[in-house]
Amino acid sequence: MKKRILTLFVVALAGVIAISAQGRRGLRINEVMIANDSTSVVDDFGQYSAWVELFNSTFGPLEISSVFLTNDADKPTLYPVPLGDVNTEIPTRQHILFWADGQPNKGTFHMSFTFTPGQDNYIAIYDADGKSLIDEIVVPGTLKPGQTYARKIDGEGGTGNPDAWEVRDGSDEKYITPSSNNIIKSTNSKVDMFAEQDARGGGMAVMAMCIVFTALLVLAICFYIINRIGASISTKRKEKALAETQPEAVSEGRPEHDSGEVIAAISMALHDHLDAHDRESTVLTINKVRRAYSPWSSKIYSLRELPRR
Repeated sequence: MKKRILTLFVVALAGVIAISAQGRRGLRINEVMIANDSTSVVDDFGQYSAWVELFNSTFGPLEISSVFLTNDADKPTLYPVPLGDVNTEIPTRQHILFWADGQPNKGTFHMSFTFTPGQDNYIAIYDADGKSLIDEIVVPGTLKPGQTYARKIDGEGGTGNPDAWEVRDGSDEKYITPSSNNIIKSTNSKVDMFAEQDARGGGMAVMAMCIVFTALLVLAICFYIINRIGASISTKRKEKALAETQPEAVSEGRPEHDSGEVIAAISMALHDHLDAHDRESTVLTINKVRRAYSPWSSKIYSLRELPRR
């Protein structure tokens, strides 16, 4: 028994580790600034440092502690993301910033390496084993101070695909978005189209009513099917019980439900059986009678006292 419990525990632990590792495959390098000397993006110490934005491309929270960040392909475990920081869990489809200032003593999000402006800079994420590559990119050396190298669409484009990236200079069309979506949507085209075609909301009301009544119809069908299944199971159990007690009755056939006369006869038999105890002459019933005590009815006062000699 203990061996089975231990085996189940090991299997469950391995499953959790596998799921966690598979989830980290959705971690992406999303935007990078090599030289931060002309923007208003500062770290928690008020310093203008280079930064790397990571993006959770999965549809669930992603814990990134124990992964490695590096700028050297020969040293994949250059900066391990520390354990124990609650802020290392990235919410669904959200971003997080790491500062490349070479000062890891400042906190979890300050990496132990820096970038070199004017030349190509390699950036990669490795899994907790220090060998499995999650994502990598080479930032071109042509990047000017204040510019970023960012994905055109958050998290899309695959690992190391330069076609999915572009240089952003902070203009209206190429805006810089640390800790935010690379494409900022001010409006929703589908919502605008629906509002234009259904200005008074009549179509939405009809759709809502159809959804509600459809759900009720589906529930009614489900309850009917469940009831029929239950009745079928009950009938089979009755036939099985009857076959064990009266095999000849099964061969003659049996109605699906008991008739009213049978139910009435059973009810009267139960009634007579439960109430027959006080009417049968062969059964003696003794009921304890409780009476209130009174000295006037006590026998000790009605006995005659003998004279003393």
